[in-house]
Amino acid sequence: MKEKTHEKPTGKGISKASIARMPLYLHFLQEENAKGAQYISCSVIAQNISVSSVLVRKDLELVSSEAGRPRLGFAVSRLIVDIEKFLGYDNVSDAIVVGAGGLGRAFLGYEGFKSNGLNILSAFDVSKSLIGTKVAGKPILSMDKLKEFVREHNVKIGIVTVPKASAQSVVDCLVDAGIQAIWNFAPAPLRVPKDIVLKTEDLAGSLAILAGKLYKADER
Repeated sequence: MKEKTHEKPTGKGISKASIARMPLYLHFLQEENAKGAQYISCSVIAQNISVSSVLVRKDLELVSSEAGRPRLGFAVSRLIVDIEKFLGYDNVSDAIVVGAGGLGRAFLGYEGFKSNGLNILSAFDVSKSLIGTKVAGKPILSMDKLKEFVREHNVKIGIVTVPKASAQSVVDCLVDAGIQAIWNFAPAPLRVPKDIVLKTEDLAGSLAILAGKLYKADER
């Protein structure tokens, strides 16, 4: 019986759910590659990603021309290259952070973003005690320098880590400066033009789901 996925495709013919699984595939394949694995089957990937092997094959066929070899599976190194290319990880994108509090500084110091195609150049803040300092060698600049910096460095991605009350005004500044994609961590509903990509991470909602599942597990 053919598996039904009920996933809505994006404009490029691939569903958002499939796109969301690609980093999971990539991380697992990178781990296997580091162990020396040359080939891998859909069933092995599926067991480690907790999805069906049919779904894995469908996903991989969307982004890779690798056909797989009988009894061997897919070439791991080839899949890694194809997924990285699909996700844009082979072309590092520069980004900035707005809000140099605890979360913002954590982003500045996290080196793992580079392996995922993201290079954070600097942070921006309004706090005089933070402006002019550095985190992991990356400067924290005044907000009045944001527009000039974005245009000078041709930055397209902005990460928002400010309090809820400031979020919309910060987003407006980013859009006005020429930012095209915004990764938002502020717990606020934001308005952006239709041509701006906005992704909001609901940390409180994720914590609630985690706590709820833990509570149910304790009741067993």
